[in-house]
Amino acid sequence: MQVAAAGRIGVSPVLLAATNSEAGVLGKLISPQNLAMAASVVGMAGGKGTLFRRTFPWSVACLVGFTALVYLMASGPLSWMVP
Repeated sequence: MQVAAAGRIGVSPVLLAATNSEAGVLGKLISPQNLAMAASVVGMAGGKGTLFRRTFPWSVACLVGFTALVYLMASGPLSWMVP
């Protein structure tokens, strides 16, 4: 599906697959299961809200930076990085 989508929008299938993979990793930063597990591991029972409030700004910052990087790789001066 990613290869077909890449062909339709005119970007590299490799870049689109890598972008999808990285977006999944970014989503795991704030996923409820991971927050619950992290809270229990460090002894913060019921501290999922605290962890979410602390990780959400970082996930947004990473998303903004990642989006800029992908845009530059897809159409700009960093296109040489995509095989």
